Amino acid sequence: MGVAMDAQLKHHLTVGRDFYQAGEYEKATPHLEAVLESHADFADVHNMLGVIHYEAGRAAKARHALETALKINPTYTEAALNLAVVYNELGKYDEAKQVYAQAQGQRDTSGLDKLDSFVRGKIANMHAELGDAYVAVGLLDHATKEYGKALRVCPTFVDIRTKLGTTLRDLGRIDKALDELIAVRESSPDYLQARIHLGVTLWRADRIPEARAEWDHVLREDPSNRSCRVYLKMTAAADD
Repeated sequence: MGVAMDAQLKHHLTVGRDFYQAGEYEKATPHLEAVLESHADFADVHNMLGVIHYEAGRAAKARHALETALKINPTYTEAALNLAVVYNELGKYDEAKQVYAQAQGQRDTSGLDKLDSFVRGKIANMHAELGDAYVAVGLLDHATKEYGKALRVCPTFVDIRTKLGTTLRDLGRIDKALDELIAVRESSPDYLQARIHLGVTLWRADRIPEARAEWDHVLREDPSNRSCRVYLKMTAAADD
């Protein structure tokens, strides 16, 4: 399908994603489920619901959602690692190691200065929303172009730069992904979401000790982050 979407669907997707990113999972759930009722091929929506189910203790539902996300987009690194976490929780250690290994092995897949900050921000977010829509349907190259356009307008938007980094990673462009995520860490060291993804990307680059250092940092700031705890546990042997 194309990336064009009607106003109601776009509303559910935007509101659901905003609630999810704010950690308000109960509020996010009905909006994300509404998206899937009409478009079941949005891999990132399945991934978000998988995380929500996992955090609520619904491991079986989390597994199904994350497996679906990977069927839609087999190069979706974040969904693969989330699924490894769920498999680990379910005691399916062989499956966790397998999906972990598969994720690690994935490889490929003029006038602005005159605008005020509000207008620049609005334009940047419009490009980012289009990038999100491209990611949802697996058109990652198109997504990186839109995130790049957003950053040319507002280069300090670390959430968008993080999205660019994770999308580059899922395209197998690890060095470029690291450049973007390290830039976020240097400019906004307290933005933990970027540091989690930087750890994942360093892990993809087989730089295990550096990846673990990022996850350790996140856990010091956010001891409740279960994903980082599992990532550290799963990489412990490689760091010995």
